[in-house]
Amino acid sequence: MSGGVSQAADPGWVEFGRQLRFHRRRAGLTQLQLGRRVGYHHSFISRLEGGLREPPFDLVNRLDAVLETGGRLAAALASPPPSVRVPGPLLTAPTLFSPIPGADTPGEEALLTTQPWPARLPAEGLACPLHGRVGCETPDRSSVMDLLTGPAGPRERADEPVGAEAELLHGLTAALACLIREAFVRVNDACATTVERLLRGVARWAEAVNSTGRLPYGQLRLAAQYAQVAGRLRMERGQSGVAMAWFGHGLRWADAAQDAEARATLLSDMSTLVRLDGDAASMLVYAEAIGAVDAKRRWMTTLADLYQARAYALNHDAAACRRHISLARRRFARLDDRDLLEAPWLAGAEGLLRLESAVGGALRDLAVVTEDRAVARRAIEATARSYALLPPVMHTTRLLLTLRLADSWACAGDPVAAVALAQPVLEEAVCAREFMVTVELRGLHSRLAGRWGDLPEVREYRERLRAVSE
Repeated sequence: MSGGVSQAADPGWVEFGRQLRFHRRRAGLTQLQLGRRVGYHHSFISRLEGGLREPPFDLVNRLDAVLETGGRLAAALASPPPSVRVPGPLLTAPTLFSPIPGADTPGEEALLTTQPWPARLPAEGLACPLHGRVGCETPDRSSVMDLLTGPAGPRERADEPVGAEAELLHGLTAALACLIREAFVRVNDACATTVERLLRGVARWAEAVNSTGRLPYGQLRLAAQYAQVAGRLRMERGQSGVAMAWFGHGLRWADAAQDAEARATLLSDMSTLVRLDGDAASMLVYAEAIGAVDAKRRWMTTLADLYQARAYALNHDAAACRRHISLARRRFARLDDRDLLEAPWLAGAEGLLRLESAVGGALRDLAVVTEDRAVARRAIEATARSYALLPPVMHTTRLLLTLRLADSWACAGDPVAAVALAQPVLEEAVCAREFMVTVELRGLHSRLAGRWGDLPEVREYRERLRAVSE
């Protein structure tokens, strides 16, 4: 006889278990076979089917994909039966719905009609907040435009029918994909304004759903996606305080919705932000936290190694920097289908571009602090490999990598090569609004002016820089 306290099974878990058993049997799989496919022990699958355990949301997405349910399991989890909707707060973390930045005041907004509307999710790396990466269709743009262009976006829609709620979540995710594309083409304040207005609306919607006693999983996962984009847009403008506020809110929402993927990528953005602020110690803390999200997911540990390599470089630890670069390369080479399903931006040429760019940045930073020209030459090689993989449309990344490559040549003791690379893009770099480009330009200028200020080529570069800055 058990000495524990017996607890009634959660009706939402019971319904989820019933549907899981139905779809597993329909697929002709045993609990053991299904467990192996999704990476869990068969006893845990048995407990889920019995309604005895709360389903981890990341597992739910994998179950939907393996069993080809069309997202029905995630929908069942996100929309429990009316009988369990007891009024009152359910997610009780005091900071979950704490005040968020900004206000719904009139201002210039991005047009949501200038970019192609995605027919399905994922789009621009954004998965459906309810059903993951099963390929949900999005509603027609015109059917959601009134809501998206209203004064406050979606808000206080707690009694939305399940089907309409899913459609709205799909539409808002598609809108965010359009805004990401627009920001990629034209860096302006309008995109940030629109993203933040819609984000505040989604956050109010989540709070309203929560107040009915229903878990706002879909709304919180969507809010975390919006918060990440809002933070990145603020970070690009050099507004680190507001950026960190958005990242912090996104992290809390991701944790509440058990969204491990969002947690890992938000921590990587936080690591970048504190690096730009010159805080190497905090960068290492956030970088280590990425790998702690789920050590079984190689894409997360790869990301953690890349960020730790750069943090150790800034902390003057050459051995640790090299070790984590080596680990990142090995783990990157072993990414499997599950990794690439969750992190498609690490697949193919785009993934290799990101890997080599991160390695090049870490080695360049290490060359700066150690004045080791051999390390600088390795930074040149990695950055050049990344640059060669750039598609033509990535103008900002091309500009950033050009300046990093020039800086790596300066660190390698060849200021003439550095100037030759930087001169053609100097005016564009000075006029750029992206803060990371500004940081790269400052570093290059510091190296050239500090070490080779009397060289004719460097004097000419400094005069040109002064001219285009006026």
